[in-house]
Amino acid sequence: MKISGNEIRVGMLIEHKNDLWEVLKTQHVKPGKGGAFAQVEMKSVNKNTKLNERFRSSDTVEKATIEEFKFNFLYADDNEYYFMNPKSFEQISIKKNIVGEKGKMLSENLEVIINFYNDNPLTVQLPNQITCKIKSTDVALKKQTVSSSYKPAILENGLNIQVPPFIESEDTIIVDTRTLEYVKKI
Repeated sequence: MKISGNEIRVGMLIEHKNDLWEVLKTQHVKPGKGGAFAQVEMKSVNKNTKLNERFRSSDTVEKATIEEFKFNFLYADDNEYYFMNPKSFEQISIKKNIVGEKGKMLSENLEVIINFYNDNPLTVQLPNQITCKIKSTDVALKKQTVSSSYKPAILENGLNIQVPPFIESEDTIIVDTRTLEYVKKI
């Protein structure tokens, strides 16, 4: 689908210069002389490189067509994560480097959304919040100032996050998967 240069938004996937790009930042600029344009910072999905490009409103770019499907996480091995479509029972595998650090938050039967581009898995979206258990954390110090009120903690899945001082080992908490931050204690 063709869109004009001033319709480009953050998070969009566009096809440009024979590659697939994720839009990281956009800034609309109206210089004193000449026409307005959008200054766009993009990251290549395939090559992991960045590109700054100017698009005038008269320019057109191809918006990538992404298909979303729900899958359940099954298991992981050394190189890949395995998922199953709950409707068709079709199984797919996705390389660990595509999922990244958030792969540690996957648990058995967790429902995720997998985005496909040209029948290839592109990204894995986890639910916004996931329940995790604290494996270990430091002891909170008495009379600690409010500005340093968070302390490091290690979750059972191996991730390191910051938690409030009242959280102790073996507590169950909710973590935001987009920012990997503490939300609340259960």
